[in-house]
Amino acid sequence: MPNPATYHVPGAVLTEREHTVPLHHASPDGRTITVFTREVAHPDGPERPYLVFLQGGPGFEAVRPTSPPTGWIKRAIEEYRVLLVDQRGTGRSTPVGPVIPGATPADQAAYLTHFRADSIVRDCEAIRRELGIERWTVLGQSFGGFTSLTYLSFAPEGLEAALITGGLSPVGRPVDDVYAATYGRAEEANARYFARYPDDRARALEVLDRLEAEELCGPSGDRITPRMFRQLGDWLGDSAGFERLHNVLELPPDSPAFLHDAFDPMSFTRNPIYATLHESSYADGVATRWSSERVMPDAFRDGELFTAEHVFPWMFEDYGALRLHAAAAMLLAEYPWPRLYDADQLGRTEVPVAATIYVDDVYVERSFAEETAHLVRGLRPWITNEYAHNGLRADGERVVGRLIDMVKGRV
Repeated sequence: MPNPATYHVPGAVLTEREHTVPLHHASPDGRTITVFTREVAHPDGPERPYLVFLQGGPGFEAVRPTSPPTGWIKRAIEEYRVLLVDQRGTGRSTPVGPVIPGATPADQAAYLTHFRADSIVRDCEAIRRELGIERWTVLGQSFGGFTSLTYLSFAPEGLEAALITGGLSPVGRPVDDVYAATYGRAEEANARYFARYPDDRARALEVLDRLEAEELCGPSGDRITPRMFRQLGDWLGDSAGFERLHNVLELPPDSPAFLHDAFDPMSFTRNPIYATLHESSYADGVATRWSSERVMPDAFRDGELFTAEHVFPWMFEDYGALRLHAAAAMLLAEYPWPRLYDADQLGRTEVPVAATIYVDDVYVERSFAEETAHLVRGLRPWITNEYAHNGLRADGERVVGRLIDMVKGRV
C-alpha cells in the first residue's frame, strides 16, 4: 500500500488509500486491481473504531463527504472513524467502463463474475488485515446491506457489528419471487403517485405517444424510447421522487430541460455495471435468466405504468453506453452464480445486527426483509413507515444514531 494522503478539512481529517487486491481472491498470485478507500475521522477521534460504509448499487462508488461532514457521517464520526469504500469497478477503484477487459464476450463475462458482493467482502477483509484491524463495524445501505449479509455469512470473524438500512435481502428465495414482489410494490407506488398528481396520467400517456412518434434524443445522442421513459418510475421509491417525476412531466417533451432530465434516470451511462450486474445481486446460487423481463405483469407490459428498479435485455440496445456490455450481459444472465448467503451461519451468528425495514420500500420487499430479520440470530429490526428506501440520505443522523444505539444496547 502506498503512503496514504491525509487532508485536514473543516470538521474532519480525511485519509485516502489505494489498496491492491486480487481480481479473483481464490487466485492471489494472478491479476490484481485496486480498491480505493477514504477514511473520515473527527479531528478529536483519529483512533476511534472503524465503521465501514458499503454503498448501494451494485456499481456505485461510495458517497463523497462534505466539509464539514453532514448527515449520517456527521453522526457516525462522533463514535467511529468512517471508512468509505469505492466497491471494485467504481469511483477511484479500478473502474469498469463501457469496454470490459477481455478478448471475447466469454472472457468479459468471466471478468465480471468477480464484481459481486462476495468479492467485495473479500476486498474488505484484505483491507482490514492490511490496516491491522481485529474487527470492525459495517454500515450497509440497500445493496450494501445485501453485502453485509454476505459478510455475516462468510467472514463474521471480521465483524464487531453490522448496521443495515433498507438492505435485508431475501435469503433462499427464488429470484422470480423477488421480482414479482417488486412489481407489486411498483404498482402500488404508481397508484399513490397518480392519486397525488391525477393529471399526470394523461401527461405521461401524451409523452409516451410523442416519444413513439418522434425521435427525441437525450444528451448522449441516444433516442429516448418509451420504455426508457417508463424507467423514471425508479424515482418513486425515493422520498422526493414523486415531486421529481412530476417536475419532469410538466416540461415540454422537446425542451432541452426535458431531454436532459428524462434521460437515463438510473445512471446506466455513468455506471454501466449497475445494469450488467443488477440481477446477480439476487442470484443466491442460481442463474437469473432476465427475471425482471420474464415475470413482468401485464399491467406493466401495456406501457401505462412506470417500472422501478428493473433491468431488461432491451436496455443493452437502447442505451448506447451499454451496447459494449450486451454480449457479456447475455452470458451472465445464464451463469449459475455461487451462493451469496449461508442461512445456517446467519442463524447462529454472534455479531450484533440492527436493521431498518421500511414499510413501503419499493425496492426491498418488506415481507421478505422480515423473514430475513427472523433468520439472523439476534437481529434487532426497526420497522418504520417514516422513511422511504432512502432514509439514510433523508435523515441520516437520526437513522444511523438509532442503529448505533441499538447494536450497543442503549435503546
